[in-house]
Amino acid sequence: MSDPWTPPPALRDVAELDFDRAARRGYPEAVYCESKTPAQLLLIAAAVRERSAHTLFTRASPEQADAVLQALPDAGHDPTSRLLWWPAEPPASTGGLVVVACAGTSDLPVAREALLVATHLGRRAELVTDVGVAGLHRILGHLDLLRSAAVIVVVAGMDGALPSVVAGLVAAPVVAVPTSVGYGAAFEGLAALLTMLNSCAPGVAVVNIDNGYGAGHLAAQIAAPR
Repeated sequence: MSDPWTPPPALRDVAELDFDRAARRGYPEAVYCESKTPAQLLLIAAAVRERSAHTLFTRASPEQADAVLQALPDAGHDPTSRLLWWPAEPPASTGGLVVVACAGTSDLPVAREALLVATHLGRRAELVTDVGVAGLHRILGHLDLLRSAAVIVVVAGMDGALPSVVAGLVAAPVVAVPTSVGYGAAFEGLAALLTMLNSCAPGVAVVNIDNGYGAGHLAAQIAAPR
């Protein structure tokens, strides 16, 4: 456990940060930015700097990211995935390879969130883009990379069929991520979620709609050194 720390009074009304998480679980604290005000995030980020705590900030709008960067100007920031991380340099890579495959360019924000989370949890990660089932030759062109992975994160919206296809081609476990991409009957990702939950290919685990953070975290745990 870490040394006792007394948060500043203003922070006590905002958050109780879990600075012991890395020691307890081996992975750092993550701050979910949605619904937090820039002022609240400024307080949180300042506490992170004071404690020198490796921290991820997820789902940050431009205004929220500006608040985090005000306190942590040297933090890394990827606007596409809306993710920030501090310190900016990822830890040394250990364990197996995480491959993140996304069906379409519209799925990239969620795919990049998964990719960067796995990277900043200490795994080597590679991204394969625009390999959806509308053109199966595209995913087949990446079979060597997919079969070298310890775990594969597959991100897809619309019909959500790609995880089943991938899981039928590889030995590694597949973490499926439905996205809220698609026309009306996609029901903002519900159709893809149900498809993935009903996959006929074994070895598919499913996280919530648009949950790139959860997928990247699970993949990092699966690929951790034994």
